[in-house]
This record gives sequence, C-alpha cells and structure tokens, in this order.
Amino acid sequence: MLEWTEIILRLGVATLAGGLIGLNRDLQGKPIGLKTLGLVSLATAMLTVMVHSDNANIVSDAGSRVIQGILTGIGFLGAGVIVHAGRHFRVRGLTSAACTWLAACIGIVCGLGQWRLVTIALAITFAILTVGGRMERWLHKRLGGKDETAQEPPPSDKLPT
Repeated sequence: MLEWTEIILRLGVATLAGGLIGLNRDLQGKPIGLKTLGLVSLATAMLTVMVHSDNANIVSDAGSRVIQGILTGIGFLGAGVIVHAGRHFRVRGLTSAACTWLAACIGIVCGLGQWRLVTIALAITFAILTVGGRMERWLHKRLGGKDETAQEPPPSDKLPT
C-alpha cells in the first residue's frame, strides 16, 4: 500500500494538471473548465493508483470488465445532464457530469476497500467544488479569458436541426 504522502502527491498533481488544462479551455471560451477537468483527472488518477498499487491483484479479469462496464454506463448517465434545450442549445452541466463519473469511481474504490484513496479523493473533490468556481472566475478575469456570453448565438424560437 502506498503511503499517504505518495497518494496525496499523485492525486494532487493529477488534479492540478487537469485543472490547468481546464483553465486553458475556459480562457479560450470553451464549454469546459478547471473544475470539470480537475475532477476527471482526479478520478482517473485514483483508479490508476488503485490498480497499480502493491495490491494490484485485488481486481481480477472479471472485476476489470465489471469496472469498465460501470464507467461506460456512468458516462452515458453523465452525458444526460450536459446539454439543456431552451431558447437555444447551450452546453451546461459538465461539472455535474464529471461529479457523476467521479462518484462512480469513488464507489468502485470503496468497494475495493482502498480507504486512503477515497479519503484523499474526497478532500480534493470538495476543495475543487468549494473554491474552484471562484478561482476559475478570478483567473479568467486576471488572464483575460474570452467572455462566454459573447459567443452565444442570438435567441431563436427554432431549435437547431
């Protein structure tokens, strides 16, 4: 089993790296940001640490297929919360979709009894969700990101086909 410091380092760096990529996307006016990619990177790092730890034999071939099926299914569930139709289509809900996928990953890791991974992942998750939005807005202003509202199409009564 990895030490706490090694788990914190691996999950923390993954979250930071994903968050930086998300910040870049946000600054370019893309519909994804620091919180979303930070959470996705955290979730994938958590699963990778789990399967490459000293206890790598905790997941059998059948268990690996079950985990793959869970993550694929949860991906579809998360996709359902992303696009909302209104007067025009707008991409929203990416962080909720990332949280859905992360919750599934945390459930898998709980099921495997990897408590250190769960504890650290939850702490990082709540930090991202608590201060990530404020940090994202502050960095966006500071670094001169594109205004998301300026890129929206004008309202229309017809939905795109």
